[in-house]
Amino acid sequence: MIRTSRYVEHIQNHAVPFTDTADLEPLIKAASNAKFVLLGEASHGTSEFYTTRTEMTKKLIEEHGFSFVAVEGDWPSCFEINRYIKGHAPEYKNAAEALRSFNRWPAWMWANEEVVHLIDWLHAYNHNQNKKAGFYGLDVYSLWESMEEVIRYLEKIKSPDVEKAKRAFECFEPFHRQAEMYGISSAIYGESCMKDILHLLQTIHQNKKTYKGEPEASLNMQVNALVASNAESYYHEMVINGNESWNIRDRHMVEALHHIENEHGKEVKGIIWEHNTHIGDARATDMADDGMVNVGQLTREIYGKEKIFSVGFGTHHGTVIAAKKWGDPLEEMNVPVAMNGSWEDLVHQAGAFDKYMMFTDENRDLFRETIGHRAIGVVYNPEMERYGNYVPSRLSDRYDAFIHIDETRALSPILF
Repeated sequence: MIRTSRYVEHIQNHAVPFTDTADLEPLIKAASNAKFVLLGEASHGTSEFYTTRTEMTKKLIEEHGFSFVAVEGDWPSCFEINRYIKGHAPEYKNAAEALRSFNRWPAWMWANEEVVHLIDWLHAYNHNQNKKAGFYGLDVYSLWESMEEVIRYLEKIKSPDVEKAKRAFECFEPFHRQAEMYGISSAIYGESCMKDILHLLQTIHQNKKTYKGEPEASLNMQVNALVASNAESYYHEMVINGNESWNIRDRHMVEALHHIENEHGKEVKGIIWEHNTHIGDARATDMADDGMVNVGQLTREIYGKEKIFSVGFGTHHGTVIAAKKWGDPLEEMNVPVAMNGSWEDLVHQAGAFDKYMMFTDENRDLFRETIGHRAIGVVYNPEMERYGNYVPSRLSDRYDAFIHIDETRALSPILF
């Protein structure tokens, strides 16, 4: 049982109020010393999480030498944004047109007005830059889209590898773009496309230096092939082992990040936008008890804790965009006041205003008790959230800093 008054007092002593980006300057400066800054969110449908991350990202790129944003999105769709902001996509007249590439559910995660603002800024910033800032997707879901992109490019350059790619893709055709169908067939009936995909991945890696003619063509080819390979594993494991499919997904994100790092050079600094459940160290939650890892843990292990600065986000109440079931239409839903005794409740009790905390050696021990921390996904039922939306977390071990926005509102999707 936690001592509420003690935690409220600790938060009051160590939290800093903020009303705009200028107030976040100490946090941004602390984050700027890292190689990768991981910016979280407690939901995929909250406006203030996107706008606050945008303002922090602008500062990190413009004033502290960060070179790219990598997000919890599909590689092919995000690469279209990357082309647009770097001036390589004249077919798009504006950011909203470029965001049409996000046409798979839940499109609202990236096709929204808040992201338009970020893309507009990156496009304008890059206009006079020799070294242009990039925008990339780290997720693993785009199996068919990535395979199609591999074939399109190989056909364009008349590569002899195109037939190998087509054979690998043909293996998936009977499943009619239904990943669940492939996962069941692979896991239960042993009808796997893994051999063909791995052969193609090896070929593309061996021939990566031959992929030219388009900006970042080699990077695009390698990551699309990687997506196809890891997506095959992901959908296979999704049927028989949900925890391992999670691990495949997050390991893929870190592997994709490594490819981006190689493209930009080892000294590159980048910003990662993902849900708190990905960027907050899994070892500080009950995920570790189930053998699950995530981006926050893996990047700390690979690059060293001092090279990673992770920022979690939370809210006490407000509204959010989500859906009642996977694939259902989006809805604007109410986010009820935080559950009694949760981190969000304690931070709210310390003052009903926006604030942030940075965790250092001097105060980290004060926030190490395991307490529930709200997480809202693309599927959400506010009436049931106390039964599955709070992740037991040692906040100061999970993050390097925590931003609390007391009342939040739903983001503004672009409806095409």
